[in-house]
Amino acid sequence: MPPDTKNTIQKKTAGQSMPGEGTWWKEAVVYQIYPRSFKDTNDDGIGDLNGITEKLDYLKTLGVNVIWLSPHFDSPNADNGYDIRDYRKIMKEFGTMADFDHLMAEVKKRNMRLIIDLVVNHTSDEHQWFVESRKSKNNPYRDFYIWRDGHNGKTPNNYPSFFGGSAWTLDSKTGQYYLHYFSSKQPDLNWDNSNVRKDVYDIMRFWLDKGVSGFRMDVIPFISKQPELPKLPPATLAHPEYVFANGPYVHQYLQEMNSKVLSHYDTMTVGEAFGVTPEQAKKFTDPRRHELNMLFNFDLVRLDRDDWRKTDWTLPQLKATYTKIDNGSGEYGWNTSFLSNHDNPRAVSHFGDDSPRWREASAKALATMMMTQRATPFIYQGDELGMTNYPFKHIEDYEDVEIRGQWQELVVSGKVPAQEFLKNIKQTSRDNARTPMQWTSKANAGFTAGNPWLSVNPNYVHINAAAQEHNRDSVYNYYRSLITLRSKTPALIYGKYKDIDPANNKVFAYTRTQDDQRYLIVINFSEKQLNYSLPKGIKINSLVLDSGSDHRVKEGATQLVLQPWQASIYKL
Repeated sequence: MPPDTKNTIQKKTAGQSMPGEGTWWKEAVVYQIYPRSFKDTNDDGIGDLNGITEKLDYLKTLGVNVIWLSPHFDSPNADNGYDIRDYRKIMKEFGTMADFDHLMAEVKKRNMRLIIDLVVNHTSDEHQWFVESRKSKNNPYRDFYIWRDGHNGKTPNNYPSFFGGSAWTLDSKTGQYYLHYFSSKQPDLNWDNSNVRKDVYDIMRFWLDKGVSGFRMDVIPFISKQPELPKLPPATLAHPEYVFANGPYVHQYLQEMNSKVLSHYDTMTVGEAFGVTPEQAKKFTDPRRHELNMLFNFDLVRLDRDDWRKTDWTLPQLKATYTKIDNGSGEYGWNTSFLSNHDNPRAVSHFGDDSPRWREASAKALATMMMTQRATPFIYQGDELGMTNYPFKHIEDYEDVEIRGQWQELVVSGKVPAQEFLKNIKQTSRDNARTPMQWTSKANAGFTAGNPWLSVNPNYVHINAAAQEHNRDSVYNYYRSLITLRSKTPALIYGKYKDIDPANNKVFAYTRTQDDQRYLIVINFSEKQLNYSLPKGIKINSLVLDSGSDHRVKEGATQLVLQPWQASIYKL
């Protein structure tokens, strides 16, 4: 039966503007913090809230004005905080509610904002709701989760878990299976139950009333399940996210969430849209529908991924993906721009060249690309320093529950050779982004005086914040320049995006146009000097910003000499 929601279109609400200038979350630059790896102040080897407070001036100097805090809630940490035991408590490793309130006050004092993770597709199996739910079939909380009888002595259907194995676990007490798209420690909530939605909305109000400015919503398209949970066709088993993300009531649920909660606050909402195609994104972000402000689309960061395998990518493919994402927002919607996060490898190791010779140049090139899209940019901690992937060698080096599950399912079972698996996950593992932040060249990169929960990348001696903050040519200070330029150039925020040379396999050239203001961004994605002729009719007026190659250009120029990994912004 359809859930008891109303699919209505309301008047314009706070935080959901129609197209145009002056929307704070469109003009924002967001910085994602993974608290466990950011800064440790009590020397237990785990980052904490006080460590974030300590580094707010560093972030303010960088120029970001919104901080996204990955989960900070009470959790047994089966999936590093994405398995929540109590939504109204702070993870003990991170500190106390008083520490959070102090952080919130210090953020506001600097005229910055804070958004937090909303993880409500699932909870921890230690959450009180699930503790009650598994007690008996007629427990009042039974219907908070998704329970089914087995089928012919096996699981209810063939749903796979993203962390390996089946998405169903048998609970011996009642003889039924419960659904979990991720770890068995993360049972999925039943959003068809109006009491679940009511409790989620109460949790949202709790944090909004504390002063947060919105939410990054974890796997939010998955909250609506397919009716009757039918067996997946074989062709969809490799990528079940495209089925899981298209439940029939997801849009009604989000409209109800907006009506009941979000419309009463000035919020920024970002949906993690795993399984949502760019073409489907319009429904989530069109402000006339009153759902979310923007989505994280993964077509770009997963361009060269086949599950855990690393595949090849080309620059024309990357450019075509950017065009598809930009078109996907439609006339009214809005996008995010990001190249890495806590679930993906480091940007410079993925799309750039992390060798000592080209790391800084390619990190600046990628920063230019990421910061000049028609979207809100999200910087992941350490990318502003050009931090790189970790040199993993053995399966024991990894902490990630996803990798451990896949190792058991694929390697231990004999399906995939160990060396093949290790070669691929070295490039694709989430742990690449989770190594501790590199603050100084001192022991443990200045992250902790204790034993870090995850090994520090040994290149911290050369790549660290202390070495870059006062170096005008550093990656950090180039990010500062980009953020400053974006903040005072509306065309680089709101202007129309157009790829002017989509087939070129070495150069990414595109324009941003608003009224009579027109800018050209040119990026050399190669290690060689290139002579580049601008497409017919395009002439340069002046150079606005260059990534550091001492570039010179005359007014009216139609020819450019591009240095390796050069990135430049021109006014036309």
